[in-house]
Amino acid sequence: MFLFLSKLLPLFLYPLGLACLLMVVALVMSWKHPRWVAVPVALALSVLLLTSNSWVANSIIQSLESQHIPKTQLPQADAIVILGGATRSAFPPRPTADLNEGGDRVLYGAQLYREGKAPLVIASGGRVEWRGGGASESSDMAQILEIIGVPPKAILQDPTSLNTYQNAVNVRQIMQERGIRRVLLVTSAMHMPRALRIFQRQGIDAIPAPTDFLVTQQELNEPNSSVAATVLSILPDTQRLDATTRALKEYMGTLIYRLRGWL
Repeated sequence: MFLFLSKLLPLFLYPLGLACLLMVVALVMSWKHPRWVAVPVALALSVLLLTSNSWVANSIIQSLESQHIPKTQLPQADAIVILGGATRSAFPPRPTADLNEGGDRVLYGAQLYREGKAPLVIASGGRVEWRGGGASESSDMAQILEIIGVPPKAILQDPTSLNTYQNAVNVRQIMQERGIRRVLLVTSAMHMPRALRIFQRQGIDAIPAPTDFLVTQQELNEPNSSVAATVLSILPDTQRLDATTRALKEYMGTLIYRLRGWL
């Protein structure tokens, strides 16, 4: 129930949900206070325009992604932990599990293993039944890791965790059972600030190994590169709206997890 409510209740605080709520308010006001309808409509339009332009989107995303960029080469560790949220289940017509937008997590984890950064890879992630069920994310990740060269004996799985807090709790149990003392934590750069604090709160010696960066220097420079680029960066864009929403979800998740004492 907590997982369902944590996904449902904040929806109307995110740009698209908030804009829809304001439009409903405008519809209701049109019956009794038609002179004021322009106010919620203008607010809804402002929300969508602001959160889908380059400057706002890049600023919010970079505020998260820039927090744990490694300053030096990553050190050796006892295991590489890859957090879920990177795969889609092998439902027809997919022939096998697919990588989604966060699939860089699996690829980067495999790269670190092949570079000899750690002898084990821990794939951590279950699958929420009301989101389609199917094989656990850890199973999907393990399958893909094997395809790209990680031997099965080097892969450990946590197939039951449904959020980042459970990731940390279950990984800590695996570490205690296996005598693992230090891990490289692989997740999307935007998710890393919250994930790292949760793992550290569990007493895990975790070294951040972020990947899946959405904002690079190129994205920061592009809006100022020409008049055409400046105009296009102001116009609404669904990908930027989605990225802004994801960043806001991280801040909302941090608040909720802090209130629950998880970080």
